[in-house]
Amino acid sequence: MLKNETDTAPLAERMRPRTLDEFRGQEHLLGPGKLLRRLIESDQVSSLILWGPPGSGKTTLARIVANATSSHFIFFSAILSGVKDLRQIVKEAEEKQESIGRKTILFVDEIHRFNKAQQDAFLPYVEKGLLTIIGATTENPSFEVIAPLLSRCKVLVLNPLRKEEIESILRDCLADRERGLGERNLRAGDDAISYIAEQAEGDARIALNTLETAARLSAGEVIDLETARE
Repeated sequence: MLKNETDTAPLAERMRPRTLDEFRGQEHLLGPGKLLRRLIESDQVSSLILWGPPGSGKTTLARIVANATSSHFIFFSAILSGVKDLRQIVKEAEEKQESIGRKTILFVDEIHRFNKAQQDAFLPYVEKGLLTIIGATTENPSFEVIAPLLSRCKVLVLNPLRKEEIESILRDCLADRERGLGERNLRAGDDAISYIAEQAEGDARIALNTLETAARLSAGEVIDLETARE
């Protein structure tokens, strides 16, 4: 019997939050009454640049927007896609707008990898309101995103996750029987959880990758500090 994608995906991908309630961290943006939460919950997301370090939740937030919004949502990777792909996206967005009046949100992962001419290609469609851009970057957008595009986006700064937030993510993962390690009935000592969270340096993906490896190395039902260090 073939495993489905959920079974074979890395733990960090399986545990990616699907809703705001599952998300940990970035309280300055997602706490009660805060800007990004209000935009998502009211389905009024405007063009945004999400600036933060790896593992802070940029792509996850884009996916949450995709699940929560009534807009047509398209993922666009600066590594895998180019300007020529934008033509097809624009055509698709125009069809959605004309046929059912549905707007399109375009998530541009690693937007800083596009050069000036490539970034220029987005401008006409953002100005016309055909596309709402959500760009994700680990680099300072003031230097990496062209001024005309930057002026049409709100820049939101994401912080590295706090150690306590990562510890909470790890404990959620150990308890989650659907997507996490709950089916294995694994436990982890507080010192092991603390060590993994500290070593991750604010990156939830690193912490979950470490926990996944520790779970494989664990001979019994407990992930101890020694296993975490190894």
